[in-house]
Amino acid sequence: MHHTLMTLFLFAPPAGGQTPNPFIQLVPLVLIFIVFYFFMIRPQQKKQKDRDKVLDSLKRGDKVTTIGGIHGTVSGIDAEKKTVLVQVNETTKIKFDRTAIANIETQESGDKLTTKE
Repeated sequence: MHHTLMTLFLFAPPAGGQTPNPFIQLVPLVLIFIVFYFFMIRPQQKKQKDRDKVLDSLKRGDKVTTIGGIHGTVSGIDAEKKTVLVQVNETTKIKFDRTAIANIETQESGDKLTTKE
């Protein structure tokens, strides 16, 4: 019994020249997959869901920063094309994909737009 436990936990080949059990050889691969899932894949999925919630909550008047570093205010949202019209200054408006919004600096009370202005 003790030898079997040591073989499982230390992944050592059995003594006496016996061939190792193929299921015991799969244990390290399964453990590696479990570690990758809980420390890499699952947190990334949660982060993506949170980002999608933030992008869905965009509304007119929100101050945003794009992935290119442009700061501006949302002046329109086109839900069908999934684009956002960002006003950079009094005369300049730039159209971005909704996914180009890096973060929302402030969310002011405003109407959630579903069509382009």
